[in-house]
This record gives sequence, C-alpha cells and structure tokens, in this order.
Amino acid sequence: MVSTIIWVGFSQSLFAAIIIAAKKKPEIQDRILSAWLFLLAIEFITCGIDILIWGEPLLSSSFLLFNPAFYLYIKSLTKPGFKLKWLQTLHLLPFIIFESGAYILREKYSIHDFFESDTTTWFRYSFSVASVISWFLYNFCSARMVYYHRKRLETEFSNIDYDKNLKWIIFVVVFYNLFGILSMLIAGLNAGLSNFWLKQYIYNYSALLVLIYILGFYGLRQSAIYLNLENGNSGSEETKTSDKEKEKYSQSSLSEERKLEIKESIIAHMENNKPYLHPDFNMRMFSEQLNIPPYHITEVLSTELGKNFYHLVNEYRVNEVIKNLNFPGREFSIEGIGYDAGFSSKSTFFTVFKRFTGFSPLKFKEKIEKEK
Repeated sequence: MVSTIIWVGFSQSLFAAIIIAAKKKPEIQDRILSAWLFLLAIEFITCGIDILIWGEPLLSSSFLLFNPAFYLYIKSLTKPGFKLKWLQTLHLLPFIIFESGAYILREKYSIHDFFESDTTTWFRYSFSVASVISWFLYNFCSARMVYYHRKRLETEFSNIDYDKNLKWIIFVVVFYNLFGILSMLIAGLNAGLSNFWLKQYIYNYSALLVLIYILGFYGLRQSAIYLNLENGNSGSEETKTSDKEKEKYSQSSLSEERKLEIKESIIAHMENNKPYLHPDFNMRMFSEQLNIPPYHITEVLSTELGKNFYHLVNEYRVNEVIKNLNFPGREFSIEGIGYDAGFSSKSTFFTVFKRFTGFSPLKFKEKIEKEK
C-alpha cells in the first residue's frame, strides 16, 4: 500500500507538472504550480528511496513546502501584475532547512518516538513548531487573499465565471485545514499507542496525493484573472450604498460638480455606446473608454448610483435581454439573446437574470406572452 501511494504520487505530480508547464501560453501562476508539483514529485521519490534504504521514510517537510507554495500560487492569481522575485524564494527556506536536516541527522518519520529524549529531540521539536506556525500563518494569509479577491470581483468584472471566482481554491483551503486537524489527532494517537493501525506518514502522503490530483486538475483549467488588468481600487461587494461606503468616500477629492459630470458620462456611455455587449467588458476597459481613473468611477457608482460595476453592467444586460424578448418576430433562442446581450455563459446569464427579475428567462418570456 505504501509503495503504491509513493509511486502513484511521484508519477502523478511529475505528469501534472509537465502538462501545466506545457500549456500553450503559461502564465506566472502556471509556472509556480508546475515548479511546486515538480518539487512534490521529488518529495515522493525521496520518500520511496528512504523506505528502500532504511525501511521507513525520514522526517518529511512536504507541508513546509505546500504552505508557502500554495500562498504564492494564490497571490499570483489574486494580485494584479504579480511578479515572482528571487527574494520570495526565502519562503522555501524552512522546507530546505528541515529537509536537509532530516537527512543529515537521519531523523526517521516515527511519531511514537517523537517525545523521547535523545540527541535529536531539539530538531523534532523545532520541526513541529515551524510546521504549526507555517500552517496557521500561510493558511490565514491565503484565505485572506481569496476573501478580498472575491470581495472586489464585482468592482472589476462584469462577468464572474469559473476562472475568476476561485471556488475550487476555497475547497482546497477547507480540505487542507481539515487534513491538518485530523493529522494532529492521528499524530497524538500514534504517539500514545505503539500499534495504532494508521501510520502518520501513510496518512500524510495519502492526503498529499489527493491534493495533487485536485491541484493538477483545476490548475490546468485555471487561467489568469487579471491578465493585462491594471490594479484599480476595490469597492464594496454590496450593490446598495451603505453607511460604511459613504464614510469611506467622506474625504473624497472629487467635488460634487465633478461627481455629477462623471455620473452623466457613465450613463451616456452605457446608453449610447453599449459597451456592456462585450462579454469581457471590465473596469480597466471602462476607465480607458471614459478616460477616468477606475477609483473615481467606483466612487461615483457607489455614492451617486448606489451600485458597483458588476451591478451596473448586468442591469443594462438584463434590460437588453428584456427588450429583445419583447421584440416581435425575434427568432433567436433565449440563450442566444443572452449571449448577444454580453453574458459569457448560459449559467451566468440565467443566474444574473433571475437575480434582477426574480424569474428565469424562460418564465419571464412566458409571463410577457401571457400579459400580451
């Protein structure tokens, strides 16, 4: 069983690393994920070699690799204009130190002897403290980045699909934290019971194998979110102006006259030029078309119109759909009308339409026909 997990983990992580690196146009997050999976492949193969030589693996630092690598991967997805710098390789320093130390001291992956006093007790304790700190620190930072990314989506994009919402990342974060909690429980049982049926390293490498499958599958499908998108000001997730939003802009440099001018420009541009018909319409494009900074647009939308960018654009799209549903002799399918209005997918179209009208597009059409 152990050898199967090790060799499947090695082959799967190596294969995923090669496939992701070979994407047609790899982005920075693809290069990070590919390098990460390649290092995990090395971790699996060294574990297999350890078992062949010493009968059991040496102390593994694989999760000291997983934590910072996952953090850098999320950062490359959620931070516009992210660039990997040599200084950021310092995140891998704890992994390198403890991985090398385990081989120098030949410290085996044995939880049962973990608390016994010997010449390497200090190393095991240091490893445990570093692992716990790494787990809490990087998980907190990773979850925080995903939270703020999802919060600002509606101020940056008009269509929020699979590539942008990062739901799979949230799943990985939850899975990984459940794994960590269960890992500590199993470690305690292995430390207290000499013949506990599940060895710590078997559990850890099994969970790591599952994570590799998830990362390989979803990482291959994930595309850049902020490709060529400037870092604009993030706004509120809510569509209505809250007291918090008003307070946020209470020290604004915009005069009331300038706000009115921007508001009129926004409405005139949306009604006359219909930029919302473009499925990839985003805040950067809007800012360039109006020649107004993104944060000024966000402020005016919030304080003057009580909307965010996503709400504004999709309100126009829904109205465009309603107009076309009412158009006599219109032969297009409902899905086709949605695509014509600027929606990027059927699921997005149906979800947004129901959010604004309370009806699915088909039910709304039937309602119109009955009224006629």
